[in-house]
Amino acid sequence: MQYIPNIIFLIVLVVGIGYFTKNIRRIIRNIKLGQEVDVKGDKKERWGNVMRIALGQSKMVVRPIAGIMHIIVYVGFIIINIEVLEIIIDGLFGTHRIFASLGVIYDYLIASFEILAFLVIVAVVVFWFRRNINKLRRFMSPEMKGWPRNDGNIILYFEVVLMVLFLTMNGADHVLQHMGSDYYTEAGMFPISIHLYPLLESLSEETLILIERTAWWLHIIGILVFLNYLYFSKHLHIILAFPNVYFGNLTAKGKFRNLESVTKEVKLMMDPSADPYASPPEGEEAPAKFGASDVMDLNRIQLLNAYTCTECGRCTSECPANQTGKKLSPRKIMMDTRDRLQEVALNVEKHGEFQPDGKQLLDDYITREELWACTTCNACVEACPVSIDPLSIIMDMRQYLVMEQSAAPNELNVTMTNIENNAAPWPFNQMDRANWIKD
Repeated sequence: MQYIPNIIFLIVLVVGIGYFTKNIRRIIRNIKLGQEVDVKGDKKERWGNVMRIALGQSKMVVRPIAGIMHIIVYVGFIIINIEVLEIIIDGLFGTHRIFASLGVIYDYLIASFEILAFLVIVAVVVFWFRRNINKLRRFMSPEMKGWPRNDGNIILYFEVVLMVLFLTMNGADHVLQHMGSDYYTEAGMFPISIHLYPLLESLSEETLILIERTAWWLHIIGILVFLNYLYFSKHLHIILAFPNVYFGNLTAKGKFRNLESVTKEVKLMMDPSADPYASPPEGEEAPAKFGASDVMDLNRIQLLNAYTCTECGRCTSECPANQTGKKLSPRKIMMDTRDRLQEVALNVEKHGEFQPDGKQLLDDYITREELWACTTCNACVEACPVSIDPLSIIMDMRQYLVMEQSAAPNELNVTMTNIENNAAPWPFNQMDRANWIKD
């Protein structure tokens, strides 16, 4: 009978971690629906970006208030996981505060955990007010209605509940230690939960044990629920930010990717000795499709970007097209890409392979008006705190419109026609290009 709690704990742990692992495999499978991409660049530079941007939160503090609050929540989330490790060991082996043998070090660890837990609560309250009372403009955009807005609040409630349970557990534990209860050896310092002492000291030992054990169980179960909630939430970036930053684009922001097949075609046209009707070299095939009209046409890093999007809206708030009233929202581009990828993934799960569903990312999710509103200024890429690149998706979809459908705006078609006929974007005959010198 004494091992029943340990067995129950093991089952809860295995189920929680097992379901999380299953969902992570789903994400990997979904990302692999995209095109393979050759990752270039110095690995040392990539790891440096991970340390500076993902771990060091360097791009978050560009906006100090939100940045500092986010760092508090982030550091609290990371460090308090040390306490979770102790809970897991205690749950599996029936011990209590297994790390108490660390002595003074343990005391200061628990004290720091409590201070961080309190600061997390403060930061979360600030975030909630910014979202729901101050109603910051970037949280009120059309794409943030419904589930995206609710998701942002749900995670805040989650964090407050987890921190309150942690402090309640410690507060009851502290009182039981002072009572000399057998199971509760004196260990730790409790600078925050000690303020619960006046509320708890009058309770009986049995009631305190019930409170401590209930808070302990709810805290660990809450963490496992939170872990599995990530798959359905924008907060998946807690995990994916690190690989996303590692695979971030290292080339100059203004440099666009050339299609090798198009480059070869241009070179062929410029070679007077080449046979334009010759078959391609053996083993080399013409590309099946130029650009992207659906998520399967995008590359795997772009799909990783979509899953990593935090929906913070910094990209959209910096977008000059959005600021001038255009329909383009870089955040919406990423959210639409993720939503379509999830839809395609469910299709694959149901049929074993993708079956045409009469939909695609272009037109059904992202409109042409949005794509052509982009000025390609890279403001959204620069603003993203986790190295997401909405512009690359926009450019690939534009490429599809131009090269597959000849569906560029009239102004662009005129410019391209002029370049083709006159070797310049202006409608002047080549023979007249130097006439301005005469004046």
